[in-house]
Amino acid sequence: MGDVIVIQFITLDGVVSDPRSWAFRYGQGPVSDDKFRLGERMEQGVQLYGRRTWEEFSRLWPSRDSDYAKLMNAVPKRVATRTGIDASAWAHSAAIDGDPLAWVKDQERDVVVIGSLSLVHALAAAGLVDEYRLLTFPVVLGAGDRLFAEGTPGDFRFTTVEAAGPATLTVLRRDSAPGEGRAV
Repeated sequence: MGDVIVIQFITLDGVVSDPRSWAFRYGQGPVSDDKFRLGERMEQGVQLYGRRTWEEFSRLWPSRDSDYAKLMNAVPKRVATRTGIDASAWAHSAAIDGDPLAWVKDQERDVVVIGSLSLVHALAAAGLVDEYRLLTFPVVLGAGDRLFAEGTPGDFRFTTVEAAGPATLTVLRRDSAPGEGRAV
């Protein structure tokens, strides 16, 4: 099984909901291109979305033409949904048939989860998240949906912390004892 990598824009107090209202106040620079430093993992893996995030992105990305947009539009995208999607809205998209957690467990390539908080919470609760890549903005909102749901276990270690314009990129990897793997 490949790695499950969650990428999120996040505030200092852990809020991830509605980043357009706080992350974009710093301009396009901090939120454009491959700020999460995924590189080849984007090209060789698959993106996983919840339906609402996919619908929003499917309205934005197909009309963009930067190098990063070309990559976003070319990579395979899968959508966890009970209602289906119009796959023609964004190239290389398809709905997942059945349980998204079972689908993730069957993947041999890396799975990059973008946004999609309820899906992220389900993956984390099942012990399937290997890595978080977080762009933390210097904002405290005090209220909103948080990345780490109460009661979700997990031990991670910092592997990268670096400035990314006004934000900080933090990469957290699952911290497993020798011989231990991911819970499946």
